[in-house]
Amino acid sequence: MKELINLTINDQAYEVAVAPNQTLVDVLRYQLELTGTKKGCELGDCGSCTVIMDGKPVNSCLVLAMQAVGKDIKTIEGLETEQGLHPVQKAFVEKQGVQCGFCTSGMILSAKSLLDKNGDPTEHEIRKALSGNLCRCTGYQKIIESVQAASKGVSK
Repeated sequence: MKELINLTINDQAYEVAVAPNQTLVDVLRYQLELTGTKKGCELGDCGSCTVIMDGKPVNSCLVLAMQAVGKDIKTIEGLETEQGLHPVQKAFVEKQGVQCGFCTSGMILSAKSLLDKNGDPTEHEIRKALSGNLCRCTGYQKIIESVQAASKGVSK
């Protein structure tokens, strides 16, 4: 039996009917059509479904939609503004931190969460913050460089 819940995603209110066992990633992708949040392993291992919930990166495949009621949720779609791409997004493009793109939204959201708390992280801190996100295309160096560039406000 489905229940109506209210969610706040990217500063927008949504009312959706969800089953008690429905995950946040499924609501985002299949009901709200916010497909930037990827569905990968569904076990919380790959990080492709990462969203920011109340300022912290979480695997949306491990969060029931009902657990997200009253939380502030940010997806990759919520980063771009009228001024353009978020600095982390821009740095990933300019520093070639994007390969196939499957892990990118999770990487960017994890990086944004880190930079919101620590504007000048060390390489070790960046690697630790991104440790829950797997990339099968890169050796991670371009991703690290992208986060470093975003932290400096320099993305050339």
